[in-house]
Amino acid sequence: MHHRQNTKPNMADNNILDQLKRDGHIRSADARVTPLTGGVSSDIYLVEDGSTKWVVKRALEKLNVQEDWFADISRNRFELEYLNYVGALLPQAVPRVMFAGEGYFAMEYLDEGYVNWKQMMLDGQYDPDIATQAGHTLGVIHQASWGDANARERFDSTDNFHQLRSEPYLVFTGSRHPDLTAMFEAEVSRLESTRECLVHGDYSPKNMLVSESRLVVLDCEVAWYGDPAFDMAFLLTQLHLKAIHRPSASSVLGTMVGNTLASYFAARDLNDRERTEMERRTGRLLLMILLARIDGKSPVEYLTDPEPKEWVRRFTKRALLDGIDNLSDISTAWYAQAARL
Repeated sequence: MHHRQNTKPNMADNNILDQLKRDGHIRSADARVTPLTGGVSSDIYLVEDGSTKWVVKRALEKLNVQEDWFADISRNRFELEYLNYVGALLPQAVPRVMFAGEGYFAMEYLDEGYVNWKQMMLDGQYDPDIATQAGHTLGVIHQASWGDANARERFDSTDNFHQLRSEPYLVFTGSRHPDLTAMFEAEVSRLESTRECLVHGDYSPKNMLVSESRLVVLDCEVAWYGDPAFDMAFLLTQLHLKAIHRPSASSVLGTMVGNTLASYFAARDLNDRERTEMERRTGRLLLMILLARIDGKSPVEYLTDPEPKEWVRRFTKRALLDGIDNLSDISTAWYAQAARL
């Protein structure tokens, strides 16, 4: 399923149903909409129209997080563009888009046959094959869009990326650590001036549904033509933090990181120098995003005790201040130390 159902109806629910009727998308007189929870930055609804079910997504101006965080709702268009772009490339990798209206779009409903990858890991199921699929899908998207002038124009969304990623993750986190502020600001400048391929921007296990035959990537509203290292670092952040959450899984999570990278690079056409550069950028961003998931505007909810949070701060700050950005060295040290927590 896309998200869990939330049974509390409100004015917005009637409003979206009226809008869908006005726009001619509803056929049944007793059609109903049910809010689905899980959307930080959008209203998401399950629409039941006669015998058909589909999902509608509409962007919110103020995100549902504790800190004040506003974003331009034009990101709804970038998400739709991403689904269309990737849908043409890898039809199984994203939900099928059915139609779009003013500020919203509808896509296929993924039913109970699908499990959320993040939830699987929190439930203690660590499947290296899923990591292989996630790496492969990302590599194919990055490779196909590399140097694509059309994609560069369609996803000219740096302002959106800044509002949703650079500011809440990097700028805000850097501001809370004065000894790192200049470093984080320099990284934002470097990141936002890089234009290489189509970036998902929220490539994380929480946004991936898995069935027996399919891995489906959701929530691509941060879509941006930029730096591929951001997507890889964003994904690896979660595979690293899960080891702090469950130290006994450190070994299998380390294997999953290896699988992700191997399948990703197998889908990319990079020479040795380009691969080394990608890994170096990824390592540096990984350290910064790990710290951001503790001290940024969107901290992970499953690390609640102060001790593991302090451990993440110590590890990432030491590596950043020592200038360590070798991805392999970072991961090896992380999993070895996490296993002893």
